[in-house]
Amino acid sequence: MITVRVVRSGYNGPQAFTRKSLINMSARLFPIGTLAELVPGEEGDFFALLSAKEQLTTREGKPYFKITFRDAGREVSFPIWNDSAWAIDCRDSWNVGVFFKIRATYKETNFGPQLEIKKIRAVIEADAAEGFNPLMLQRKSRFDAEEMFNDLLGLAKDKIDDKKLRSLVVDLLKNNQDALLTLPAARKNHHAYIGGWLEHTLSVARTVAYLAEKYDEYYSDMQPRLDKNVAIAGAILHDIGKLREYESQPQGAVYTAEGALIGHMLQGRDIVRTAIADRGLSEETMLRLEHVIISHQGRPEWGAPKIPLTPEAMIVHYADDLDAKYAMLYSALRDDKNPGPMTSKKNQLYQQIFRGLE
Repeated sequence: MITVRVVRSGYNGPQAFTRKSLINMSARLFPIGTLAELVPGEEGDFFALLSAKEQLTTREGKPYFKITFRDAGREVSFPIWNDSAWAIDCRDSWNVGVFFKIRATYKETNFGPQLEIKKIRAVIEADAAEGFNPLMLQRKSRFDAEEMFNDLLGLAKDKIDDKKLRSLVVDLLKNNQDALLTLPAARKNHHAYIGGWLEHTLSVARTVAYLAEKYDEYYSDMQPRLDKNVAIAGAILHDIGKLREYESQPQGAVYTAEGALIGHMLQGRDIVRTAIADRGLSEETMLRLEHVIISHQGRPEWGAPKIPLTPEAMIVHYADDLDAKYAMLYSALRDDKNPGPMTSKKNQLYQQIFRGLE
């Protein structure tokens, strides 16, 4: 029998347990639930990630830690005061990015949701028998990632008539499939969850395919004519650089050194440039595609090296911006607790949103 030594916060010193006894002991207590399922006043056992910890002081100079625990469906931030029974443990052994098993009462107060912690320890190997999986504590898209990937691949095959350009897009998707299935579209503002890149990119690509068809028909005498193939390929690849911009951590996506110093637009241009080699694409097609990628954020203050200077780039920029902002609006209406017809300004758009008169 293997013995595991675990120091359990809130108990009288270190205690040694076998894996079997740990599992049996837990089964006699509360069944494992989720933080998101707790209703106000309810006590329960659950797994959660410590996603943030910040040392602060009150206006009166009283020190405390502001900590945040979350799972896939709820995030709770609250203070651990310096005179709390958990203050030393919080300071010395509660580290951001660590998963914990917690027994606590969930409360909703005038200062927001809080947890009254009764017991807490870091997750151990034996917890897998009770269903613990790191991915269970991370938010993910409402839509199936495999289905979104196949839909995006199908859109590329159906809508990009240029065989060489279609081959480039399809190969980039297939060669990076595993990473794209879990890649978020952003760190925090929009689609910042597992499968977010696919959800956002598929939505943008569908919008661009529609708009490119519409405006090419409206302005069929424009010279040079809108290149629908470049617009759709650019929509699919506009955020491909996020493969290099982010790396996955338990608390979510974090910037790589390349992401922080170079950014996803230039990284995306580099990925496409490498993949384009020896495919026989025309110089102008390559130039227009690269321009879509490096200009899709639209403004220098948003990080774009260039503003959109082609019809294809303009369509992709506005489709991308609309999709991101609409996701933020959706989140604001879903999450806001402000009474009355208007939401608060505490959302990703930094503005009030009208929810209705009732």
